[in-house]
Amino acid sequence: MPLTFDLSIDKLPGYAGRNPKPADFDKFWATGLAEMAAVTPDVELVPAEFECSFADCFHLYFTGVGGARIHAKYVRPKDAPNPHPAIVQFHGYADRIGDWAAGPMLAFAAQGFSYIGMDCRGQGGLSEDRGIVRGNTLRGHIVRGLEDALQGAPEKLLFRNIFLDTAQITRLVMGMDEVDADRVGVWGGSQGGGLTVACSALVPEVAKLAPVFPFLSDYRRVWEMDQAKNAYLELSEWFRRFDPLHQREAEVFSALGYIDIQHLAERVRGEVLWRIGLADQVCPPSTQYAAYNKLTAAKKMVTYPDYAHEKLPMEMDQLFAFMAAL
Repeated sequence: MPLTFDLSIDKLPGYAGRNPKPADFDKFWATGLAEMAAVTPDVELVPAEFECSFADCFHLYFTGVGGARIHAKYVRPKDAPNPHPAIVQFHGYADRIGDWAAGPMLAFAAQGFSYIGMDCRGQGGLSEDRGIVRGNTLRGHIVRGLEDALQGAPEKLLFRNIFLDTAQITRLVMGMDEVDADRVGVWGGSQGGGLTVACSALVPEVAKLAPVFPFLSDYRRVWEMDQAKNAYLELSEWFRRFDPLHQREAEVFSALGYIDIQHLAERVRGEVLWRIGLADQVCPPSTQYAAYNKLTAAKKMVTYPDYAHEKLPMEMDQLFAFMAAL
């Protein structure tokens, strides 16, 4: 079993995480959710250029915190009874929601589900990033707003706003006339997996969630394992350029604790299907277990001993079977 770089399989279920949780963490997220609730979303549905015989396809836009217009793809089945279940998807780091005919979007629509895929603000899709922050933004979004956070303004962390976007779009979906608010599921892989956990924590009414090897967990553990590379490279770059003596290391990891999904996990109430590759050196298994072990909801971990951060066998079939029971 290729676990030479991380904890052994027998130790993972007992791992409690290394990254600190800020003392005002709950207040921080209560303030963020209140800000989100005060936003007028100004939802706009634009018929898509893509057509399907059994579903209507739209570009959905809404206004998120900070005034950014957020884009999503929305597929609504034509003949399904109302209200019906819905799936919300979040994509991988720096990417976008894929083509209309790619992934499980149309498969779920054919099953009678509405399906919504959100583009993260400032990444590879059509959503905006209107944030103005101090200091470095090199390599990625974990460090975007970090300098502000170190000066007492953690609300400037970009992933704080992205987490709130996931909660806002899920609330908007739950409020649609055609959607049964009690039968909404959320899923995604890598960054999308991390956002799945964050969303389900901030919207505990989510009925089911299916994260796949989630990102954005236990940053100090990533650093101590010398895995601040690949998706976490920006951590290494930040220290090399702005704190080469690591005089601010404790402050940095404390600030990143606001956007660490392990500290949100205990809020999740929906049923969880978690998939992980035990050879994953992009999002190491221990960082994932730091969050998984804090879940108190019904949960199942599916482990792939020989797989890394890659397409997993039966991944979509498992997702479909899990969500089809909504």
